Amino acid sequence: MDFPDRIKQQTCLDCLSGQSLGFEIRMAFQPIVNWQSRQIVGYEALVRGPEGQGAGWVFERINEQNKYYFDQACRVKAIETAARLGLKSMLSINFMPNAVYNLETCIRATIEAADMFGFDISKIMFEVTESEQIVDRAKLSRIFDSYAKRGFITAIDDFGAGYADLSWLEALKPQVLKLDMALIRDIEQSPAKQQVVAEVLGLCLEMNTQVLAEGIESKAELDYLAGIGIRFFQGYYFAKPQLEYLVSVDELLSLR
Repeated sequence: MDFPDRIKQQTCLDCLSGQSLGFEIRMAFQPIVNWQSRQIVGYEALVRGPEGQGAGWVFERINEQNKYYFDQACRVKAIETAARLGLKSMLSINFMPNAVYNLETCIRATIEAADMFGFDISKIMFEVTESEQIVDRAKLSRIFDSYAKRGFITAIDDFGAGYADLSWLEALKPQVLKLDMALIRDIEQSPAKQQVVAEVLGLCLEMNTQVLAEGIESKAELDYLAGIGIRFFQGYYFAKPQLEYLVSVDELLSLR
């Protein structure tokens, strides 16, 4: 698909300047933890405003005219900031599939940013948020296939919160599935949630898809999920997102 007339290809420096959006964006980072080994295996990059304003402040300013630029700017800013902070493990970046006008151009822009800032593309994970309604499921499948072939890690985010069901797992074949906090909250007290998570775990095991439970806020949630075999976690129980800062494993463990 060609770009609409209003879309012009941006360079990495254009994305970093914020000129295409009209305001600067920054990145906060939240650790992703392998609780079995007590290691931080990566960080999710989460968009913030120029003074550290929350994601809500940013998304109030995103519309049909600038969402393509926003998607590109988030990729570049996440890679630039992660490289500047010395991140050597996995970097998880959210992307908006409905904003991907030209798949090859988006991939080239990501690779250009990784090359410019010296970041290993094999350590980049792209998450599609499951709560965004996908207007073209076949297109999303092509996006996932292309990302995987280029060496990126693919993930479905917020599973259990929005529009997807188990058929999406089979169609997209993500390398990582992130369970939404709606399924996680007080799961140790909910047989219904336990049954859903068990079904998802079974399918992911068959597909060799890693499961990550996000939104962990209590030891009871962590203990239950670790007890059924989940190794990877994310949430306030471990650490809140920190603006342009990577929480260390020593800091994380000292909070537990």
